[in-house]
Amino acid sequence: MPVRLGVIGLGNMGTAHCRTIESISEIDLVAVSDIRRVRVDKLTERYGCAGYDDPFALIGSGRCDAVLIATPHYDHTSLGIAALKRGLHVLVEKPISAQKSDCEKLIKAHCNPNQVFAAMFNQRTNRHYQKIRQMIQDGSLGNVRRFSWTITDWFRPQSYYNSGGWRATWAGEGGGVLLNQSPHQLDLMQWLFGMPSQVHAFCEFGKYHDIEVEDSVTARLKYDSGTEGLFVTTTGEAPGLNRLEISAENGLLVYDTADSAIRFKRNDKSITQAIAENAPFSAPQTQDIEVLVTGKGKQHMEVLENFAAAILQGEPLIAPAAEGIASVELANAMLLSGVTEKPISLPLSSRRYAAQLKKWVASSRYKLDAPEADVEDLSKSF
Repeated sequence: MPVRLGVIGLGNMGTAHCRTIESISEIDLVAVSDIRRVRVDKLTERYGCAGYDDPFALIGSGRCDAVLIATPHYDHTSLGIAALKRGLHVLVEKPISAQKSDCEKLIKAHCNPNQVFAAMFNQRTNRHYQKIRQMIQDGSLGNVRRFSWTITDWFRPQSYYNSGGWRATWAGEGGGVLLNQSPHQLDLMQWLFGMPSQVHAFCEFGKYHDIEVEDSVTARLKYDSGTEGLFVTTTGEAPGLNRLEISAENGLLVYDTADSAIRFKRNDKSITQAIAENAPFSAPQTQDIEVLVTGKGKQHMEVLENFAAAILQGEPLIAPAAEGIASVELANAMLLSGVTEKPISLPLSSRRYAAQLKKWVASSRYKLDAPEADVEDLSKSF
């Protein structure tokens, strides 16, 4: 019997998910919800499902086994908690919440092990990143000394930000490129390398656009293992690139999404050994290896199929929602570092960041009290 799914939030992503579900036999779209009735009516007519302009009414309707939450960020917390308390399985879009403290509340509400609680980190299905992760974990690369990730192909014109009053505002989204465009890379970064012990970021707020949040970030990450990382992202450059470089004991790995292969320059000996043994000015000899990977994964469809399989057959999740707190914590730490102009130690104090976000929200051009609201109060502002 297919999973009876309700989709909450019918903007670009929610509507796209509805189209994807048409091709998944294990999921039956039975209900949709959005505050814009015209969106609801359009999709109920197309799919023959129930429609609600109150998301909490959908959650409490009894029609659904599970919900997919694709609303603006702050509502992920209230709706996710309500759905989990109702006993529904939940798949939440990225980021799972806008700030670490809300992530903690949402994750705490998942106390029934029989409920499937997943996050839409579709980039984890990318076969290239899966292969890189395997090479890190099986020791093919050796210890990672340094990595650099430049992700600047998120270009957005001003018209994008003007298309919704909540976009790129502290009260509406809780941040800019780090909370909207880059959560996938932040998730992949911690998935590949783990969490750093310190973040030192330089954030530019409204550097390229008329927005109040960050649209350009350069961050340095330090790990207890000795690994160092550099993360660069923006929505204000074109043409951009998405390039990951990993310098490890056994060589240099480069994956650029414009390429179809992972490039690995493998050393004839480890860096540590070469430092100890080689003659002056003599670097390790290298061998160029092209790591071929077939396909890029099924992205959103694969996460949805996996979500259904986890419910119906107990299949392990690609992206458990509890892991979604890591990318939010990284984004929060970078923002806090950017505004204080100081390094931030991790784990991040969720209370400290909540206090800073409260100040930002108070000065926001988009007035919404979501960061402090209770679950019941949020139903009024959704």
